[in-house]
This record gives sequence, structure tokens and C-alpha cells, in this order.
Amino acid sequence: MKYTVKIADTTYDVEIENLNSRPILARIGDETFEVTPENGRAAAGADTPSAEADLKTAKPAEGRRAASGSASGNRLVAPLPGTVTEVNVKAGDSVQSGQQVCVIDAMKMKNAIRATRSGKISTVAVTVGQSVTHYQTLVEFES
Repeated sequence: MKYTVKIADTTYDVEIENLNSRPILARIGDETFEVTPENGRAAAGADTPSAEADLKTAKPAEGRRAASGSASGNRLVAPLPGTVTEVNVKAGDSVQSGQQVCVIDAMKMKNAIRATRSGKISTVAVTVGQSVTHYQTLVEFES
């Protein structure tokens, strides 16, 4: 679904994949954001409509770290389910924070997955063509 959202004096064209999923994935231009509304209002509890407030506080979806179980931050996990269409690193490669690690195709949208920190890749856990689930490990960094 496509929406036009106005925040302050700026208008954005926003594409939403599935309003029933949590977090909601909102695509603005080439970037994908995670939006988690609570009871029709923004998570921050603002008095503004949820879409406007949520986009102000939305977090980039690409390269999100695993929730519990990966407190060390040594794993980069899939922020959404889909099919791996590119793997841009191999074990032993050094990467910089923000560098593209792989691409996941979800509902015909390509999502660049970027390193959440700088470091050396110890393991690449996926291959091109592989289906991945939400939070599945994509790569592991050396400690």
C-alpha cells in the first residue's frame, strides 16, 4: 500500500508492506524503516497521529541486531523473512559499519542488509537463493 505522509513541512511517499505485521516495514525511497505502533498511537506516546509520530521515531530496518540471545552483537540477523539474492562478503573479510553485507528480497522489494559495526567476518551463514526467517543469523563477526 502506498501513502503520502506529511511531517512538519516535508511530504514523503511511503510504501507499507503489511499493516498487520509487527514491526511494520515502511519504505521511503531506498530506505526501509521498522515502525511499531502501540494501540493506534506512536510508541513514544505522542498526541499526534500514529503514522506521523512513528515515522519520526522509526528505526532503520537494515542490519538490525538480534534481540535476546545475542547481547554481544557478534551476529547480524535478518530483519525480515525473504530470499537472499546477494552475498557481498566472505569469511575473513573486514567490513565497516554500514557496509552492505547481503541483499534480501522480500515481497519483490530488495532490502540491503548492512553491517551494524566494523569488524572481521568469521562466518557467513547464508547463500544466494536461500530462504531466511526473521532473526535468522546471516553473518557472525569475530569477537
